[in-house]
Formats: sequence, structure tokens, C-alpha cells
Amino acid sequence: MAEFKASVSGAAPAQGLDAPLAALWWAAKGGWDRAHKIVQDEETIEAAWVHAYLHRVEGDLGNAGYWYRRAAKPVATGSLETEWEQMVAKLLEGRA
Repeated sequence: MAEFKASVSGAAPAQGLDAPLAALWWAAKGGWDRAHKIVQDEETIEAAWVHAYLHRVEGDLGNAGYWYRRAAKPVATGSLETEWEQMVAKLLEGRA
């Protein structure tokens, strides 16, 4: 997690990141549009979860709810920062 967070100060995400993690990386940099483009056509549950988060960031809670359902995740109610960290941790766990 610390390495991923530190990488956000760079110019681009690390090579080999899957789409959901790359999108979260761009989201952390304030690149909502770029993050959204990365996950919008992905068909995985993980991409749907990130897509939900991005619409929550945007303030489009109705659209976020749709994507949380597609991801089979409860609608997040905590802070955006906490959700981002939980998502990154879970997605990094899957890479180990």
C-alpha cells in the first residue's frame, strides 16, 4: 500500500497494473476522466467497483448505486479516502 501511494507522485502508474488499480491511481491524481475511461468498458467485478467509486466521487449517487450493484458490493457510505484505501488494499491483495 505504501509503495502504491508513493507512486502517485510520479507521472504515470507503474507498468503492469490492471485496469482497476490504474484507474484508482489516476483518481488519486485527480484524473477522474482518465480513470473513468480505463474502467468504463471493463467487464470485471473489480472494474465495476472502481466505476462505482468514481461516480460517487463525481456526486452521481444514482449511477454509483448501479455500479455497486454490478460489483455485488454495498453502497459505500464512509469517506471517499477510506473507500479508496480499502479498494487499493483489496486489489493489491489479489496481486500477491
